[in-house]
Amino acid sequence: MRAFLDEHFLLSNETAIALYESFAKDMPIIDYHCHISPQQIYENHQFKNITEIWLGGDHYKWRLMRANGVDESLITGDADDYEKFLAWARTVPMTLGNPLYHWSHLELQRFFGITALLDETTAPEIWQRTNELLATEDYRVRNLITKFNVQVICTTDDPTDTLEYHLKLKADDTFPVKVIPAFRPDKALEVRRDTFVPWIKQLEQAIGAPISDYRALLDAITARAEYFHEVGCRASDHALDTVPYTPTTLDEAARIFDKALKGEDISLVEDHKYKTYTMVFLGKLYARLGWVMQLHMHAARNNNTRMFQRLGPDTGFDSMYDGQLAAPLCQLLNELEMTDSLPKTILYSLNPKDFPVLAALLGSFQGGGIPGKLQLGAAWWFNDTKEGMLRQMQALADVGLLSQFVGMLTDSRSFMSYPRHEYFRRLLCNLLGEWVEKGEAPNDMALLGKMVQAICYDNAKNYFSFT
Repeated sequence: MRAFLDEHFLLSNETAIALYESFAKDMPIIDYHCHISPQQIYENHQFKNITEIWLGGDHYKWRLMRANGVDESLITGDADDYEKFLAWARTVPMTLGNPLYHWSHLELQRFFGITALLDETTAPEIWQRTNELLATEDYRVRNLITKFNVQVICTTDDPTDTLEYHLKLKADDTFPVKVIPAFRPDKALEVRRDTFVPWIKQLEQAIGAPISDYRALLDAITARAEYFHEVGCRASDHALDTVPYTPTTLDEAARIFDKALKGEDISLVEDHKYKTYTMVFLGKLYARLGWVMQLHMHAARNNNTRMFQRLGPDTGFDSMYDGQLAAPLCQLLNELEMTDSLPKTILYSLNPKDFPVLAALLGSFQGGGIPGKLQLGAAWWFNDTKEGMLRQMQALADVGLLSQFVGMLTDSRSFMSYPRHEYFRRLLCNLLGEWVEKGEAPNDMALLGKMVQAICYDNAKNYFSFT
């Protein structure tokens, strides 16, 4: 019987062990999509306790605590930090079978050297030990990042952001990690939401000029994208929960924008027309800049209206969406391809049923002499599990080139999520090892090792043109 989380965790055969130890384990990390704070990186933030760094903002854990009957005051409320930690400690044994059971104990081991299982009885000692370490210089944010050999971090940033802390980090030659913004103009697309007009006002402040019509909006977005590019941005990101495609003209999109600016009602058809025209414009802009376009699709967000009104977004009340995807996405990509303006694109879906659909679809738009120009994005959010990661890799391998995959990311708001890269790398090595053991792949360590290193690091470095 194997020990829990031993050195060969998730590695079920000798080939997998050799691949992980020789080729995957020590590769640097490029975390090309996350939600951590560049301000905390620049200021080299020191967390006051384990609750702040581990539970603050982590809606993965919050969902499981609610499922375990924990009162909201101990999750997002004003309860004492130690009481919140105890509530999580009581929940952890109940998470057996959920990836958070693995992740939580991996994080305790990799960050703090703690091998004890977390539960109500071990919580007091673990609370004391972790907090003692967090109070030291070695556990400030920058050291946590370099501890895991992270080379590049791509944050997620609104076009109105000043990028103040990215600029400061860029000028700071004492920190070796590149911290790069990613352009997320979602609020520019949401003409039916009450956040649209206030956001336009913020954009006006960012560019120092009024935005009175749609053409001015497109000019403003272009100006902000070019500014982001100067700071180092090489990727955009979109939360397209549903993918719209209803062709329209510039004049029609401008008319819809005018209505939204006046606070008039926008129909669903108008919403789709506006989003279609704007997304095509953005895709062409990204292609011109040489950026990667990331499309995160099929999330059903803020399902619980009462809790959304109480806590706001990104608090653990989202789920998978199961609507139509292939037809509108194909049309959107094809319109960009028709003018040779389709940028490098990563397609993520929150619904695993879409993996084979996306893997097949992206094969229709590869080309331009770019290896893996279109990518099936890493298993994301609710798919960020052992089976989800394997399902995503197998879907890509079935109809495309797993060897050109740009690999894993954290998509996290936590500085303690880097062991997810290790988790993924172990699963990748085990998948390839199983193929070898079954005679489905050659026992050629040079071939396999090069593939492992490419997926863990090299492909992302080349794809995003990080220098």
